[in-house]
Amino acid sequence: MNAAIPVAIGLVALLYASVGHAGATGYIAVLTLFGIGPDVIRPTALVLNVLVATIATVQFVRARHFRGHMFWTLAAASVPAASLGGAMQLPTDAFEKLIGIVLAASALKLFCDAWPVAATAPPAADGLSPPRPLVLAALGGGIGLLSGLTGVGGGVFLTPVLLALRAAPVKQIAAATAPFILVNSLAGLAGGIIAGRTLPPLSLPVMIAAVVGGAIGSSLGAFHLPVRAIQLLMTAVLAIASVKLLGLL
Repeated sequence: MNAAIPVAIGLVALLYASVGHAGATGYIAVLTLFGIGPDVIRPTALVLNVLVATIATVQFVRARHFRGHMFWTLAAASVPAASLGGAMQLPTDAFEKLIGIVLAASALKLFCDAWPVAATAPPAADGLSPPRPLVLAALGGGIGLLSGLTGVGGGVFLTPVLLALRAAPVKQIAAATAPFILVNSLAGLAGGIIAGRTLPPLSLPVMIAAVVGGAIGSSLGAFHLPVRAIQLLMTAVLAIASVKLLGLL
């Protein structure tokens, strides 16, 4: 294994965990750039997601940002959909194109979040409008299916939608996103195993890097800093991997 992979994975985990995400799109970008095959990328990203999302969930719960009503509705619809997506096997070319689009969307979202002009203040408590359960269920089901298909936990889609809907304060959205990613990642892995696919071996340095990065990032995000500037670095990584997967490079 290239020694740079654990370093890159740890950095991805740190950056993503600081905003309640687990880093699957970043792991996919890193593994793609290092030439890892798609059959290995999807389950590997989900396993790393489980590790980091577990840590992030604990940290945001400890910081008392977690509110269960929104999470449980999302999860109830997303888990079966993610299991179905995880059991489906896309052709390699279709998988790469779909992941390329996912990474491009992720890069655009990170860029908009990090760009000072586009950054917005957290919604005030009196300006919130919690979505109806049916809307949350539809959102959870759609993101869950895409999560299982692509090997991402769905946080990169869920967070911007919840922010656009002004569903809750930013920290509470992050606290709901982390466990959402966790259950979707587990469901996606379970779907793949039920379909007869085996998990690729993960190296100990990669797992340690993800755990350490996730612990540091989630602690910073839950208890200390808001995130902005270094997201531009992840935007570049995701954009390069997207261009490569879409055959533009």
